[in-house]
Formats: sequence, C-alpha cells, structure tokens
Amino acid sequence: MADDLSPVARFLFEAGTLKHTKRTGWWMAGVRDPESVAEHSWRTSLLASIIARLEGADPARAAFLATWHDVAETRTGDVNYLGKKYATRADPEAVTADQVEGMPEVLASTVQDLIAEYEGKESPEAVCARDADKLECLLQGVEYLAQGYVNAQRWIDNSRGRLTTKTATDLADAILATDSLDWLRHALGEKPR
Repeated sequence: MADDLSPVARFLFEAGTLKHTKRTGWWMAGVRDPESVAEHSWRTSLLASIIARLEGADPARAAFLATWHDVAETRTGDVNYLGKKYATRADPEAVTADQVEGMPEVLASTVQDLIAEYEGKESPEAVCARDADKLECLLQGVEYLAQGYVNAQRWIDNSRGRLTTKTATDLADAILATDSLDWLRHALGEKPR
C-alpha cells in the first residue's frame, strides 16, 4: 500500500502562502509592497548555489537548505529584527516537526534534517546558505535603493556586515559596485554605468 500523501498535499498548499507573506522589515524602510518570503527564498537558493560552488561546498545541498530555510514562516509569519526583540522566537525545528507530521517518514526526516542543519550553522553548505540569506537581503536593498527607498541603505549595510564567507563578501562588493540595470545594458551591448 502506498503512503498517504494527503499531508504532503496540505503542506504544499501551506507552502504556497509564502508567496503572499511579505518580508515585513522592508516596511520600516518605507517599501510599500515588499517582496514575499517565497521571492526571497527563490533568489536565496540561487545565491546559495553560487556561493557554495565558489567556496568548494556542495551547491545543490546549499540551494536545498536555502529553499527550505524560511518554511516555518507559513506558521509564524515573517518576524523582523525589531519584532524579535519583543516576541518569543518560535523554534524552527519544532514548527517543522508539526508541518511534516503524517508525511512519509523518508520525507519528514529529510525536511527535519535540513532545518536542523541550517539552524546548526556548522556545515559548509549551511554557512553558504546563511550567507546567501543575508546577501539576498543586501541585493534586494540595492534594488529598493534604486527605486528611491533611501532607508534601504540600513539593510544593505547590516547585511554586508553579517557575511562570513570570502565569496559572499567579494560578491557583495561586486553587487555594490554594479548598477541594478547593468545586466540589461550588457545584454543590449551598451556600456555599464
């Protein structure tokens, strides 16, 4: 008899709520319609694979960790740094245990192990994924700054200061020296700013 996949189906609908869950810290910077947690997680996964490859870690594993890193926010919402000062922090591993309850054991244990590894901050892939999380915030801040949200500079500076790997630090420097539309200028054969 096949495993009951209805808990997986429920989780997939739950995960979809991250497409509508806004990253609340950006409201303090004046951003009216900030990115969603899902949008943040997507680019964090790309960054994690890049950082990991350049750091000599497993890029697929780092991207896998980054994909799942904020999944508990389906239940807790996105609590920004100021909110964390006043609210008790939910244990991501406990939230994950509830989220995967009833799933086939092979899947449930995989997800629980991923969250534990990310939260443990010790494997090279977790370090790369955590740097990717911060670097994505910096990158998003640069984009918001280009849109006129001058208060985004605080997020850029704070994110830059929290990077730990050489690759993430070097990539941050490259991002800060690049105009957010240089990719388009390059694709069209124009000179960068």
